[in-house]
Amino acid sequence: MVIKSTTEYVDFFINLNMGENVSLLSFLNNERRALKGKLEYKNLEKEPINKGIEILEQLITEINKNGEKSVLEKYQKKV
Repeated sequence: MVIKSTTEYVDFFINLNMGENVSLLSFLNNERRALKGKLEYKNLEKEPINKGIEILEQLITEINKNGEKSVLEKYQKKV
């Protein structure tokens, strides 16, 4: 599965319905770590992985600047 936008990542997180124990920031950091690990595989296309990492880093920066609640509200409105 390739996620191509910030809205898709937030929607994916919300639809996972992991409850209040897992924050969006924690989820994004784990996803970024997993994608960076995939970059080590020779047979995977790197461009979509790098794009995913870029999107995750933008969201992480936005959460650190504006807060998780604000980011969730912003991207839920777009869905």
